[in-house]
Amino acid sequence: MNILLCCSVGMSSSLLVSKMKKSAFNQGIECKIWAVSVDIALKQMDKADILLLGPQVRYMLPQFKQAGKERGIPVEVINMLHYGTVNGNAVLSFAKQLYSSKEEG
Repeated sequence: MNILLCCSVGMSSSLLVSKMKKSAFNQGIECKIWAVSVDIALKQMDKADILLLGPQVRYMLPQFKQAGKERGIPVEVINMLHYGTVNGNAVLSFAKQLYSSKEEG
């Protein structure tokens, strides 16, 4: 599973990426997780199975949803509380749910 996080500049999500990787490792989940800025995200989408937007760029959800639909990639906004508290376990769980839905659909 390849999880792409997108935020304003790509830096504010770096700690969340670290926490998500740690959670994945502890659960024995093999995945690639990385964060990029909004202007790079569309170029990186083809490498991802899921795109999660930081709450600060939620206004771009319609644009990214359309791009995700064209590529068969689920796109959602990360829960603001989980993002703000850097809850890597909760965000990873959300990503797993989206991935499962994608596999079923």
